[in-house]
Amino acid sequence: RMVVASFLTKDLHLYWTRGARHFMRHLRDGDLASNSHGWQWVAGTGTDASPYFRVFNPVKQGRDHDPDGDYIRRWVPELRGLSGKEVHEPWLLPDGPPNGYPLPVVDHAEEREETLRRYQAVRGTAR
Repeated sequence: RMVVASFLTKDLHLYWTRGARHFMRHLRDGDLASNSHGWQWVAGTGTDASPYFRVFNPVKQGRDHDPDGDYIRRWVPELRGLSGKEVHEPWLLPDGPPNGYPLPVVDHAEEREETLRRYQAVRGTAR
């Protein structure tokens, strides 16, 4: 959940409430206070927020917590035919990603820098 929240707020630059609303509508264990606080924490906007410069890298998180890609293959049918660690960056395969699997919508490194630039700009005006 934290990786999704980080991607939506810091890679796609969407306001945290959009993701929080989606989670509350679709997760069985949704709790308004916990959900809202979690999203604000990840976005770096809450009263007890994570450091604004903490931007989860979705590929690194996948490698760290699903090194063989089993979870990915279970839930992403387009990648079931890939072996081992190929599932983490299928767009880097010599023939590109399998048919039906999209290319990345953003470059994580670029969006991370943009996020840090935006947070620094806001920090500078708050002093």
